[in-house]
Amino acid sequence: MRSLGTAALVGVLGLSVVAVPPARAAAVLPYQDPSLPVATRVADLLSRMSLDDKVGQMTQAERGVISAADVTSYRVGSVLSGGGSAPSNNTPAGWADMYDDYQRGALATPLQIPMLYGIDAVHGNNNVPGSTIFPHNIGLGATRDPALVERIGKATAEEVTGAGQDWTFAPCLCVARNDRWGRTYESYGEKPELATAMTTLVDGLQDNGVLATAKHYIGDGGTTGGVDQGNTQISEAELRSVHLPPFTAAIERGVGSVMLSFSSFNGAKLHGHKYLITDLLKGELGFTGFVVSDWAAIDQLDGQRGFTQAEVVTAINAGLDMAMVPVDWKIFVGYLKAAVQAGQIPMTRIDDANRRILTKKFELGLFEKPYADRSLAATIGSAEHRALARQAVRQSQVLLKQGILPLAKTGGKIFVAGKSADDLGNQSGGWTLSWQGASGNTVAGTSILAGIRSAVGSGTTITYNRDGTGIDSTYRAAIAVVGETPYAEGAGDRVGSMSLDATDLATLSRLRAAGVPVIVVLVSGRPLDVAAEVGNWNALVAAWLPGTEGGGVADVLFGDYAPTGKLPVTWMQSVSQQPINDGDGKAALYPYGYGLTYAAAPVDTTAPSVPGGLTAGGVTASGLTLSWAGSTDTGGSGLAGYDVYRDGVLIGSPASASYAVSGLSAATRYEFSVGARDSAGNRSARSAVLAVTTGSGSGSGGSCRVRYTTNDWSTGFTGTVALTNTGTAAISPWALSWLFADGQTVTQSWSARVTQNGSVVTASGEAWSASLAPGATISFGFNGSHGGSNPRPASYTLNGTLCDAS
Repeated sequence: MRSLGTAALVGVLGLSVVAVPPARAAAVLPYQDPSLPVATRVADLLSRMSLDDKVGQMTQAERGVISAADVTSYRVGSVLSGGGSAPSNNTPAGWADMYDDYQRGALATPLQIPMLYGIDAVHGNNNVPGSTIFPHNIGLGATRDPALVERIGKATAEEVTGAGQDWTFAPCLCVARNDRWGRTYESYGEKPELATAMTTLVDGLQDNGVLATAKHYIGDGGTTGGVDQGNTQISEAELRSVHLPPFTAAIERGVGSVMLSFSSFNGAKLHGHKYLITDLLKGELGFTGFVVSDWAAIDQLDGQRGFTQAEVVTAINAGLDMAMVPVDWKIFVGYLKAAVQAGQIPMTRIDDANRRILTKKFELGLFEKPYADRSLAATIGSAEHRALARQAVRQSQVLLKQGILPLAKTGGKIFVAGKSADDLGNQSGGWTLSWQGASGNTVAGTSILAGIRSAVGSGTTITYNRDGTGIDSTYRAAIAVVGETPYAEGAGDRVGSMSLDATDLATLSRLRAAGVPVIVVLVSGRPLDVAAEVGNWNALVAAWLPGTEGGGVADVLFGDYAPTGKLPVTWMQSVSQQPINDGDGKAALYPYGYGLTYAAAPVDTTAPSVPGGLTAGGVTASGLTLSWAGSTDTGGSGLAGYDVYRDGVLIGSPASASYAVSGLSAATRYEFSVGARDSAGNRSARSAVLAVTTGSGSGSGGSCRVRYTTNDWSTGFTGTVALTNTGTAAISPWALSWLFADGQTVTQSWSARVTQNGSVVTASGEAWSASLAPGATISFGFNGSHGGSNPRPASYTLNGTLCDAS
């Protein structure tokens, strides 16, 4: 993994590994010598750079409008993905392949300066499918747990690194002072000390090899009316006391980059504010990293559509080091170069910007390890990270009204309703696979409904209807999961009502009419105007935007854990009070720091033992058979059977220690676990997760699958192969063969021994990867040459068996 200040070693994790592509030429120039101090290397490299090199380093373009060849031609220093911008192969491996392609373009420049790849991994690596989605910042603010936030930073860094990226635009250190603002959920809370405490995320990210970004500098949470990209009309003293402290703390932690805000301070756009950028941030606070713009924000300096050379001059002279010019990056390159040549921007300013950018690239170890480090790919969506996310969810729950909580797990019937009860998109919010996010089961995880079903004992019936239809007085309680649907900045601003919508109110009316106790779980990115309704509810829990692990909500509802969350913002009595903040003299419905609790249920010592040894056999494209070691019952009520979970959702309750699973999708990764239960309804903890990938359902293979990709340039190419054992037995040793029928020649390989005899190419395992376990995947790569045509191989054989190919 890349680590700030150190070129870390490439690790090996299981068999899902691609080592760094071939070693580069031995260092012959001082800047290529890793034994020299970073400052020495930067000075040497800077002395060798042309104006084109320097302008390129200050340019960041969006992946959708720049090619690897463009990176080479224009010496571009950074590429980014906007929200929802993903490679066509939208998998962790596909992201890593894309990263390597751009990096090859960067390393093809005369000075071989590696590029940075920027993403908004703001609550987990939320761009990449399969990643763990943690609660948004407002929920983490409710935990009051900086150590937990640091652990989340570490987990996020591992999943970011596993997908090949090296720079995230996080954390957001805004102090939200008006809940109408559509980015309130990106804030840890309304007080500077809360965001300051949570700068531990910087350590979690950067200590584990991912460059962090403190954003948005400065005052974006204090705009008049809570308008996104608006005007913060306050004194400099208030700016310094309320909005500056989190940035000061992040700088003290060594944050590598700072992103400027779209907003203005007393009418002056931040992107052109030399006093706040150069004098305060870089001078007074001593920030030594680099300053990056927000999305095309330079274009807003003169208030006219289409950015100009004058706007470029203003921004760079104000202290901007790298310009995020996602679409019009070529125009920016031309303007910046022309401005320097015309003497409008001094070369000292250009050199300062480059020195800052290059320092971070050296500290990240990119010059020694420029390519994607895939050794952490197995951590993406791992059971360990999902358990951490679940912990964060339960610690973020704020109990605002307590009537009948915690609910008993056994006996009677519970009715569950609401548009967000069974909707992973709603509970994850914006910036989840896309910029604005979306309703529906857009990501893999556990919905709040699934968490409730898993929490209760076998003697309890859970009935779910989205709009509350079908409830009657026979239910002992109703849980309504209601609130906001996903949004991000701009679309999330609320200029009018902040109440529950008509759908939610109708659902709640049906539940109340049944005469049963109603527990409201509010899924939202901010407080909502609920004062008129809360008197009709028996309990109210603020769940915020919990992410993929809805089981953490159920952990609190059923008393496995006591609620400990405290409000990170003041909860209004009515929308007319906005803005409302602690100490402003306005009477709140629930004050800042409010949060009730109750005693957690005692640990169940009578539950059966945890099943072990979970294995899968008979894996096909549509099914498999699970088996495990039986459990024992210490409570004396007798073992009643088992519960089988697929991707966290209960799918069956067999009486014996095996279960046949059908109806699976071909070539899909599933995670299975199993728990035991006794006749009294006591349940064990679940077993360790078993990950299984089904067969492809095509071709005449059946024990192996190959995914082959190639990136071509001139007369050369890089091939990447992902080989999966889809059978039920380990393959040891393994040898994969194919034909290069058009004269292609392998020149170098990594993560496997790739040899060629005529047109026959054979890849075999290294000492650490000689065995391929059932369901395991090994990835390896090689460089080669071709004579102008480089078709993909027609077929592949593994130890003589034909493989499925994709």
